[in-house]
Amino acid sequence: MSFGMAHEAEKVEAEYGAAVTTVVDRHPLGEPAGPALVAGPAPSAVPAPATGSVARPQGQDGQCGQDGQQAVTPHAQARIDLAAIRANVSRLCDTAGSAEVMAVVKADAYGHGAVRVARAALAGGATWLGVAGMREALALRAAGVPGRLLAWLLTPGDDWNAAVAAGVELSAGAPWAVRAAVRAAQAVDRPALLHLEAETGLGRGGAAAGDWQTLVDSAAAAEAAGYLRVVGVWSHLARADEPGHPSCERQLENFRSAAGIARRAGLAPDVLHLSNSAATLTLPEAHFDLVRPGLAVYGLSPVPDLAGPSELGLRPAMTLTARLASVKRVPAGQGVSYGHRYRTARETTLGLVPLGYADGVPRHASQAGPVLVAGRQHTVAGTVCMDQFVLDLGDAPAAPGDEVVLFGPGDRGEPGAEDWARAAHTVSHEIVTRIGARVPRTCTGGSAPGAP
Repeated sequence: MSFGMAHEAEKVEAEYGAAVTTVVDRHPLGEPAGPALVAGPAPSAVPAPATGSVARPQGQDGQCGQDGQQAVTPHAQARIDLAAIRANVSRLCDTAGSAEVMAVVKADAYGHGAVRVARAALAGGATWLGVAGMREALALRAAGVPGRLLAWLLTPGDDWNAAVAAGVELSAGAPWAVRAAVRAAQAVDRPALLHLEAETGLGRGGAAAGDWQTLVDSAAAAEAAGYLRVVGVWSHLARADEPGHPSCERQLENFRSAAGIARRAGLAPDVLHLSNSAATLTLPEAHFDLVRPGLAVYGLSPVPDLAGPSELGLRPAMTLTARLASVKRVPAGQGVSYGHRYRTARETTLGLVPLGYADGVPRHASQAGPVLVAGRQHTVAGTVCMDQFVLDLGDAPAAPGDEVVLFGPGDRGEPGAEDWARAAHTVSHEIVTRIGARVPRTCTGGSAPGAP
């Protein structure tokens, strides 16, 4: 079967047209010592879906323009440093050596804004973009973001036709996905581009060893018939954030075996890829043809127990700030917030911060989350509420409108996202990704050409 059209994903932005039928509007909003860490210097219109209205594509929150200038100072904001994104990606490209870099921009680019981060990452040297869901990929295409683009967390109910028409590269971890890709290719008269996913030890997605040959054979038959092209073989590491852990070597062996089976079946994928951020920075033997950093793109350490961002040559790109909404003196013994889990030890000043768990501030960080006010660190006093939390500022001078820095790159001594992760017993991935839609994003560091 011949389609009579280009296979290259790079050309799809001029071809997808009306085939994109669904776009979701999302808010613009992680053991034994191993090898040494790699260190370095810091661095169009879319048709509406049938089942609902479509607002702006991902990442276009209307707030993030050139250098983030706004007429009115917001009560809270997340400042996104696009220069840091570009520098982080450049650093990762250097570390990856001959391997290409896929910047992972799923979950609205970890809360940083998918469209603008995608463009910044491409400007920094990434040649691929990666997302979890098909709708995330279609939103990027709808915004005119070019380049090779992979979506991997797919279901039978997804719009495979639109994705294949848009040149989105898709993951297949079971024969049903190959069949879905074939049907889509037939429907849109264009071959699907597939990455076959092998289960090598994570225990999550992908074909298990006993099912891998069946998946490979089904894909090879569909490729021979002209319905698709297998452009990648991939998997995911379970414990790359523990450099030197023996499971990493076992997964490498399993992955090489899976790739060998694919090649013996006559497949010739463009890329083999296995590495996440941690493996990109600490496990060069896992780089293969392509690496898939996510967290490191945003300047956060994937191995926080071993090295911080600056030691890895990275710079955190998000700074979360708010402005005090209320300041008042209270006596000793004053209970603070729900449940009075905190009581003042003496007469003191309480400051009210207008951010809460509805904005992504973790309630699990009650009585533990660190902030910076006027050059001094303080800790959340009492329970984090839906819209606000309280600080015990002691006798420090304070007034409504004073800036509170929850986390940032540390230039002024402020906490980092990792500090909040430790306070909430989670990972820094969650801290930045959960910052919600009520928090406007503003940008510094300029924009990539064509950015919103």
